[in-house]
Amino acid sequence: MLKYDPKLSEILKNEKTFIEKYGISIQVKSIPDENKPGVFDPRQYELSKASAEAYAKNTAQNAMSGGDPIQAMRDMMGFPNLNLNTVEIITKYETINLNGNEVGIWSYRPRRPLRKTGRPGFIYIHGGGWIGGATFTLENPCKLLAERADCVVFNIDYSLAPEKPYPNGFNDCFGALEYIYGNAEKFGVDKDKLCMGGDSAGGNLTAAVALRDRDEGKNMLKLQALIYPAVTFVHDGIEGFNWTMDDYEIDDTQRFMIEPGLSLGRPAEDGGGGINLMERLYLSGGGDPGHPYISPMLADKRGLCRALIAVAEFDGLRISGEVYGRQLKDAGVDVRVLRYRGVGHAFIDMLGVLPQAEDLIGEIACEIKSMF
Repeated sequence: MLKYDPKLSEILKNEKTFIEKYGISIQVKSIPDENKPGVFDPRQYELSKASAEAYAKNTAQNAMSGGDPIQAMRDMMGFPNLNLNTVEIITKYETINLNGNEVGIWSYRPRRPLRKTGRPGFIYIHGGGWIGGATFTLENPCKLLAERADCVVFNIDYSLAPEKPYPNGFNDCFGALEYIYGNAEKFGVDKDKLCMGGDSAGGNLTAAVALRDRDEGKNMLKLQALIYPAVTFVHDGIEGFNWTMDDYEIDDTQRFMIEPGLSLGRPAEDGGGGINLMERLYLSGGGDPGHPYISPMLADKRGLCRALIAVAEFDGLRISGEVYGRQLKDAGVDVRVLRYRGVGHAFIDMLGVLPQAEDLIGEIACEIKSMF
């Protein structure tokens, strides 16, 4: 059961506000029932407060017990979201072996009409800082996308660092794309209608896979949907990109709650945390932070497939995500950028609790349907 009035979703669906920022037009999705600038959506506020309390408790317990800090981070990821489907979704699971890694592939498709073929395929890459996250966290969003876009959605269980550092997870995701492309008919998918998307680290992997797909001349992907993506580990020397707190409008009454959530994507010299630790773990096998498949902001973007980028107002990754949209536009790529006000990182995990999560699924579905 929805935790908000369905009318809020309709308000977001019909939002047509645009701003010009970083050299690109950005569609802004307002908080549907709050006009005050610089504040959380009221539902996000309550969730963030509860999350901060749980994080503090978990950290204290882990320190007292001498527990594994990496596992502690993993345990804090994800959110128990809701199933919003109104039609039956068929779920299947299989594993494939890619260069010694066992990679799981969940697939979701609408049951009706029976034996329908030629659907678009959407490959989802979950977030979790390359070290955590799980396919089950995104199962409900994937199922809803399968219904709203009438497509087959694939949810990839790829290798995680530090046990399997770069390029393991990246190769797994690219290999999964090749496997699905080569077996499209088996899945009832048109191989010429393949899309990929992911959130946070999954957005990073999606952008990197799109680059490799272009570089190798395979052009299997027709759309990349980047959800608050981590697109660079390098913060210096990128034209038009400068991370600054001045770009965040924050109401003083909520600053104590909002600012900690900006640590992801914040340069280390500015006191950032989170993503730098995860970066070290992801690259513990010796990857170069400046490689385009690790920092897509540093890549030549000409000839890439169409892109949809969605960012959260109170996310440290917002600036780099929006600038990445400008880079794509400047390279001649068809790109659309959405900014969701009042929410923070990982908001798609909160399907059924935040109307913004449902709206984003709808936006991705519309993008797919408009293409095919």
